[in-house]
Formats: sequence, structure tokens, C-alpha cells
Amino acid sequence: MKTIFSNRTEAGVLLAKKLQPIYLDRADLIVLGLPRGGVPIAYQVAKVLHAPLDICLVRKLGVPGHQELAMGAIASGGIMILNEDLVRSLKISSKAIEGVINKEQKELKRREIQYRGDRAAPNLRDRSVILIDDGIATGSTIQAALSSIKKQRPELIVVAVPVAAPDICKELKKEVDEVICLITPEWLYSISLWYEDFSPTSDEEVRYFLAKSRQELTATGC
Repeated sequence: MKTIFSNRTEAGVLLAKKLQPIYLDRADLIVLGLPRGGVPIAYQVAKVLHAPLDICLVRKLGVPGHQELAMGAIASGGIMILNEDLVRSLKISSKAIEGVINKEQKELKRREIQYRGDRAAPNLRDRSVILIDDGIATGSTIQAALSSIKKQRPELIVVAVPVAAPDICKELKKEVDEVICLITPEWLYSISLWYEDFSPTSDEEVRYFLAKSRQELTATGC
């Protein structure tokens, strides 16, 4: 297995190969990508597995002044995960936290409209769900996503990512049915270090991959 991915497309192709022997043509399967960076990877997986592609809307709660450091995350359905230890250690005020939450809730609603339009969110009850992102560092975002998904009572939940911290994978295995991670570097530092091209994914690209996946499923009759 490669230790550095060329881009998200290659990472998605490699992840799909890992998942294909077990999940190909599974009738109850749905692939969910975390916008934005997880969607190009999820598209490749959904294409290979002949499964529908959708999104799980989540927003990281960045520490004020240090946006890349996550103090938690929010997801659709009123889900919020907060790292209380980090909040206490950095002495982040309740007012500052509330400000970040309000801002990210607005962005969550904006993305819902941008990506889905008038299409309803998929019903996940009794389905097999593969949840995909481009990598997991702190785990806050994926935890919020899982909380949102579990509320719908799916039959099976699989977390699949190209790269993640080994301790995060270990913890996730206690919460879901399966965790698939292609590489688990001892020193992760930043997800971007494990991609040659980690260019930001745009709203337009997310809409493109979602539309293309629907068209391809319709064309193949899956």
C-alpha cells in the first residue's frame, strides 16, 4: 500500500478496492461522504460498489483564532460533540463557543441547500452505511457524523478512510461494525501531509459528484 496518495481520486480508488470484496452490489448499501473533502473519495467507492452516494453534513467547531484545531463538531439533527478537556485547558468561554456554533450552524444550512436543493435526506433505517472522509485526525467530525447516523438506526455502519491516527481507529472500532483505514501512521500531524495534492474541494465539485453518481446509477439500472 502507498504511504502517500497522489490525490483524493487515487485514495478513493484504493479504498474502493479494499471494500469491493465484501460490499459490491449489496442491495441495502449507501455510501455517505463528509463534505467537502470526503465526497470525491466517496464517489469513487460508490461507483465501484454500485451503490448510491449521498452526504452526511457535519461542521467542525474550530478553536477561535486557531480554526484548524477542532474543539468539537456539529451535525444535522441537532448533534453536537464538544471536547470538554480541550475547552477547559484553553479556557475557551461559553460566549466564544456559542459564537462558533452559530456560525457553523449557518454554514451547515447553507450547504444543505447547496448540495441537496429540494431533495430529501436519505432514510438510513435498516440500511448498510459506509461513511467516508479524506482522513481522521482528532475524530470530532466523524463522531458527530456517527451520532447523526445512529439516530436513524441503520443495520450496519462502516467507517472507511484513506488515513487516520491509529488510536482514533482503535476507538472507532468500539462504536461501529467495521473500520477500514488504508494507512495509520504513528505520527499523523496533518491529513494534508499524506496527499501530494490536497487542494480544497469546492461546492461545485460536491454537486458534480453527487449528480454524476445519480446519473451513473440510473444508467446502469442499479
